[in-house]
Amino acid sequence: MVAELQEIIAGLIGKPPSQLTPLSGGSVAEVYKVSFPDDAPLVAKLGSGLELEARMLIYLQEHTDLPVPKIIHAGENLLLMSYLPSGGALTEPAQIQAADLLAALHGITAAEFGFEWDTVIGGLHQPNPQMEDWLNFFRDCRLLTMGQLAVNKGRMPASLLTRLRKFCDRLDKWLNVPSKPALIHGDMWGGNVLAQDGKITGFVDPAIYFADAEIELAFSTLFSTFGDDFFSRYHEHCPLAPGFFEERRDIYNLYPLLVHVCLFGSSYVTSVETTLKRFGF
Repeated sequence: MVAELQEIIAGLIGKPPSQLTPLSGGSVAEVYKVSFPDDAPLVAKLGSGLELEARMLIYLQEHTDLPVPKIIHAGENLLLMSYLPSGGALTEPAQIQAADLLAALHGITAAEFGFEWDTVIGGLHQPNPQMEDWLNFFRDCRLLTMGQLAVNKGRMPASLLTRLRKFCDRLDKWLNVPSKPALIHGDMWGGNVLAQDGKITGFVDPAIYFADAEIELAFSTLFSTFGDDFFSRYHEHCPLAPGFFEERRDIYNLYPLLVHVCLFGSSYVTSVETTLKRFGF
């Protein structure tokens, strides 16, 4: 497989790589560092739906200041992009820089929630019909769409989807309606935030759309990507309304939890159920 991939890359860019080294973080795809004797390394990603990933990275590169890899080649099953150094911890300076970058990203707004085209998250289809009502969008295009997929895949009981539907009917009790849709990266866990020597080097694997920015902030806490240093800085740019950490964070994290149910199985079902119980469902 490695030898075949080396030949494919050589044919695409006109020079043979000297080495392919597996990289961590490719939970739903194979990812390699592609080294050359006398040129900068690249990253090769193998999987499905990669043309959409490339399209999202190009959009971020053209419309934002978020540091992302440059696309070299985009095929349905192979993505070649520039290599961004990483391996460092998200130290205080890195988290402060991340807050600056994401606050700027969230400052890019649109007239409606959703996006110009559907995207993917973790390789899963992410529908983005453009809608004026955030609560309806979050309910129908995020929670219920991913919940139904989890049931269809046999990874979540239908009874839990019924409880989720009942909860979704009461979202207006806890969620605020944001003043403007904000552009978000959409998949903000630690593996998608690259850092080295106390600096952010890039963001990868986006799942972009226009949303309530709080859904991005919530996701960043689900697997402890960011902490107090990040939120203190972010609050300087965009003060968070009361109730985010107490209630809205857990509600918004139902979406990435349902994504993880679909991708990795029923071990995440308990977390979904715990959140629904907490809110009386």
